[in-house]
Amino acid sequence: MSRRYYSLPPLTTLAAFEAAARHLSFKNAASELSVTPGAVSHQIKALESELGAQLFRRKHRGVELTEDGESLFEALASSFAKVSQCLKSIQHRSDGNRVTVGATSAVASLWLSPAVIRFWRAHPDIDVDQRIQDEQFLSAPEIDLYIRYGLDPDPRMQQTELFRDRLVAVGAPAMAARLAGCALADLARERLIHLQSDNKAWTTWPDWFRELGHDGPLAPGIRVNNYAVALQAAEDGAGVALGWRRLLRPLLETGRLAPIGAFSVAAPHRFHLVGYPDDELSEAARRLKDWIIADAAMYSDEMNSTQD
Repeated sequence: MSRRYYSLPPLTTLAAFEAAARHLSFKNAASELSVTPGAVSHQIKALESELGAQLFRRKHRGVELTEDGESLFEALASSFAKVSQCLKSIQHRSDGNRVTVGATSAVASLWLSPAVIRFWRAHPDIDVDQRIQDEQFLSAPEIDLYIRYGLDPDPRMQQTELFRDRLVAVGAPAMAARLAGCALADLARERLIHLQSDNKAWTTWPDWFRELGHDGPLAPGIRVNNYAVALQAAEDGAGVALGWRRLLRPLLETGRLAPIGAFSVAAPHRFHLVGYPDDELSEAARRLKDWIIADAAMYSDEMNSTQD
């Protein structure tokens, strides 16, 4: 008779493997689990010994999954996600209807937060928590839905395209008036506000000018590491920022910012709403998901009609 009812290795061993496989790093897995990297390595070796199969290929600069490791990770990640969702559903029943949605500070302040407020007014029985961070979101049990620029690499996640924005130069209204009708080379000599980000998906000023056919020098300008700060600097007349035309609509309509010139580039990636499949979401999360998708579609339709 099996010493375990489900014939499974200890759950601590499986949890260590899942974390190491998700991070592709024993060190990062150890940090998440609050243990030492040696402890994670010991758990992985014990699991490989019990299975009689190698799960990781150890390399000089890290590890990668073997075919058996990938199969086990896919099964564990899916199972853990379902267990997590079940636990959240139980918590929701005792703690009311609660949903967590994530976004960057720019997306949250310019669009998502107002949309969430409108949702709450229509559904006062549902509490919506917002998680704000400027790094790309990754799937996490405590987050039901999140807005992501580009596609999420996690194959378990359901991704709904929301909109594709256009990138324009923006600045204070006085600066926009001064530069009305300027040539691209003239704009390149202005003080540019460069956003420094670890997210390689973001379009930079060199990318933007290159897409428009300008290969000349660019003004060094100033550098910030937060998009909200970049917009505030542009609003204060400190320089020219790259703006998302759709997301910046509230600032453009109120005259806090103004487009500079008629130059515009389609963003290389689309914004997506990412979350677990509908059958793994709570009823409250599904309601918020439908609301966000409908709000984005309505907003995009209004933008298109004003451009026609």
